[in-house]
Amino acid sequence: MRRVERYAARLVRLSVGHRGLVCLLWLAVLLAGGAAAAANLGRLDQSFTASGQDGSRANAAITERYGSGAGVAPLVAVVTWPNGTGGRSAAAAARLESGLAAATEPGTRVLSYAGTGDGAFLSPDGRTTYALVYPRSGKPDLAGLSAVRAATERLRTQLRAALPEARVNVTGVLPLQEDSATERPGLLLQLAKASCALGALLLLLRTFRPLLSLLPLLLAAVSSVAALVVVLALAGGMELSFVVVYLIPAAALALSVRRAATLVTAWRAELARGSDARLAPLRAGSVLADRAVTGALAGAAALAALALLPVPFLRSIGIAGAAVCLVTTLAALTLGPALLSWAPGRLRERRPGKGRSPQLRFSTRELSLPGGRPRAPRLLAAGALVALALLTGAAGFLTAGNPRADALVRGGPARDGLDQLTAAGIPSGVINPLELLAPSGVEPAEVAARAARVPGVVTAVAPGAAAWRRDGTALVAVIPSGEPMTASGRRTMKDVRSASAGTETLTGGSGVPELDLVQGVYRLVPLGLAVMALLGFAVVAGLRSAGVAVRAALCGTVSTLAVSGLLVLVWQYGPGARLLGGVAATGAVTGWVPLVAGALAFLDALDRAVAPGSAPRVRPGIGLVGPLSLLAIGLGPQVELALLVTGLGGAVLLNSMLVRALAALPGRSRPGAHERSAETTTSALPATPVSSYWSRPRLPLGHTIPLAEPSDHAQ
Repeated sequence: MRRVERYAARLVRLSVGHRGLVCLLWLAVLLAGGAAAAANLGRLDQSFTASGQDGSRANAAITERYGSGAGVAPLVAVVTWPNGTGGRSAAAAARLESGLAAATEPGTRVLSYAGTGDGAFLSPDGRTTYALVYPRSGKPDLAGLSAVRAATERLRTQLRAALPEARVNVTGVLPLQEDSATERPGLLLQLAKASCALGALLLLLRTFRPLLSLLPLLLAAVSSVAALVVVLALAGGMELSFVVVYLIPAAALALSVRRAATLVTAWRAELARGSDARLAPLRAGSVLADRAVTGALAGAAALAALALLPVPFLRSIGIAGAAVCLVTTLAALTLGPALLSWAPGRLRERRPGKGRSPQLRFSTRELSLPGGRPRAPRLLAAGALVALALLTGAAGFLTAGNPRADALVRGGPARDGLDQLTAAGIPSGVINPLELLAPSGVEPAEVAARAARVPGVVTAVAPGAAAWRRDGTALVAVIPSGEPMTASGRRTMKDVRSASAGTETLTGGSGVPELDLVQGVYRLVPLGLAVMALLGFAVVAGLRSAGVAVRAALCGTVSTLAVSGLLVLVWQYGPGARLLGGVAATGAVTGWVPLVAGALAFLDALDRAVAPGSAPRVRPGIGLVGPLSLLAIGLGPQVELALLVTGLGGAVLLNSMLVRALAALPGRSRPGAHERSAETTTSALPATPVSSYWSRPRLPLGHTIPLAEPSDHAQ
């Protein structure tokens, strides 16, 4: 028996012997750790950007000096004057200026035709005008978003009151996202969400039965809290991103369901073979150690490799992935057997199994090939591998960035404003302006003139108002025609940066961090994926065999790429966007989503690939519990949340498909069949459970539980 699994088996024995103490410790982790985690979430960076890059530094400098704009996109007030009234008239401009002053707080930065006289703020017919309003929101964190929400409602209400004869709406990136979060899903989508929730519940009940179905949920809860506490503790000394809040629960749920299913299945198998009820949790925990420890160590080592890369975003994902992998396995090896040792007698009863019907056996023979293998599984496996190959290739077409504005929400006040803007002939790129921070000694007008000459720029303005000049610096607003995720918009951002090169001018704005995410993070993804695969291979090869290690590294790599391809095909190009609650093709995938989903995909695939096939097999379909639960929670009009759950749920589904397809390939035995029998792991257990002062299972004085089963139970 391997030394590491021997230690894990001893940990199981110790946990069962001190089951009361173990349960109290995990309960304390759940309650006290949950309260501490909720109180310290502010330690995490909530900007979802690639910090340390040029755009992030520019946005940080702008926020520090001006307290608005930068990473927070401005509000866009859209005003359409009635027939016979033109926005170019002095009276209309004066009324607009006074209305904006009344609808915004003092010190708010505002750009409009009334303040600049620039015709780029008017539609071609002159009837529609727009104004950029930068609320004093501070950093792009939860508090900043709350300030933007309040500023949006104030601007919309008071500007309509000041201009009753005009059609007034307020739009922008954040108002569009806010409307998508509050929009109610349609009837069909609600039915789909309910079906996903019901399916997950039925799978839990079918595998665990009613009372034991709480076990995987409890393991997921304590593992999520414990891993988050570890990450928050480390966040006190380093910069970690808020994305870990999404990765940790999803990974904990996927791993906990599989660990719990393995544990309960092995426990019931031991009871069915006639093992003593007090020994069965020990044996089941030893079987779980055989299946889970290698995957946990390999996954933790592979994800921890990301922590070595000089990018805080990837470091956050690596630390969170390693923490949740280890903590989930620790909880399953300690809390799981401890709880099973307290299971009521009625849960230990096992219904007699039913043999396969003659009709089913006949169908299998009819579909079999001359070699004895069923034809249908092989055909399905070939189809699954082809689909995975296509998804892996589609990953090369990934466009990382914010979704298109018109794909964020189907209807609402912000969508009305966007439609009003574009219907008037004004490009949608104006809702994502750039901001240039000109240092002291650099003439802002010259910076604006350079930027205005860049193709794709509608206008560049260097206001002279005090709100745009501070501490010797000045802000220049650059309004592009294309949105940041489009090819033209991304090219415009690069060209504006190049135009201001040599003047120490910093280029910021809400769309720039996405460009930095591609240039500063995605360029390191191939290196990170290669290092993860090598470390995973090394650990698995040391604990299992080289063949298993090759399969594990290959599965992890393919799964990581395939989940990105899934997001590209479903959301970026739109075939499944409407079905999953979206409006239309997003044109891009939110930059951090493929990274989080890819980390889960690699971790889950590695864990599945190294599990030996000799342990008792769990009921098929239990792996769907995690994806169905995520879809039940996240499907809906909120596009970024739907994108996230599609990636996380798709990662687990693709892994299940990949491992089953490899198992059905011709000329192969079941994965792990060459591994030794799981029963040998119980040799690490002593003849009697360790004695405990108050919580060990009660045994008659002097009684000894033999590990070796009687000969009539030998298999």
